[in-house]
Amino acid sequence: MQERGGNPISNDNFEVRVLALLPRLRRFAAGLARHPADGDDLCQATIVRALGRRDQWQPGTRLDSWMYTMMRNMWIDEQRARKRRGETFVAEEAGAAVGASGGQEAAAALGDIDRVLRLLPDEQREAVLLVMVEGYSYKEAAGIVGCPVGTLNSRLVRGRDALMIHLGEAA
Repeated sequence: MQERGGNPISNDNFEVRVLALLPRLRRFAAGLARHPADGDDLCQATIVRALGRRDQWQPGTRLDSWMYTMMRNMWIDEQRARKRRGETFVAEEAGAAVGASGGQEAAAALGDIDRVLRLLPDEQREAVLLVMVEGYSYKEAAGIVGCPVGTLNSRLVRGRDALMIHLGEAA
């Protein structure tokens, strides 16, 4: 395999790059799943699948986008399976704040944001997580979720407005 510029990608290099994405993958998974433990399970399953399908990743393309798309598709598949089985996620109040770090005020604010993110419809939550949390461009985020840029933009605007309303900041 070759990466852009003709540099070979060894299996070790692929694994190192996947490992470097782990914090971001965990954050996105926890946001999708609405619960850190379910997010960790989703993240682990995504990494296992990526390692097993590393030959399907095209060098010269963004590994993070490839993995986010894979994770999102796995999450959708799991949601459909759970719905068919009649199972639901763990109760919302059982979850802890995503990304909480230092200081009680910061933890409380992140907990509020996490709580409100879990209230958003799936499509809005995905848009907010990818653009506002992960820093993807609208075009990149639209590619990950498989929708037109305009659709992603409207989901993001609705999600951002809902966040502001729920957090007490008038839109």
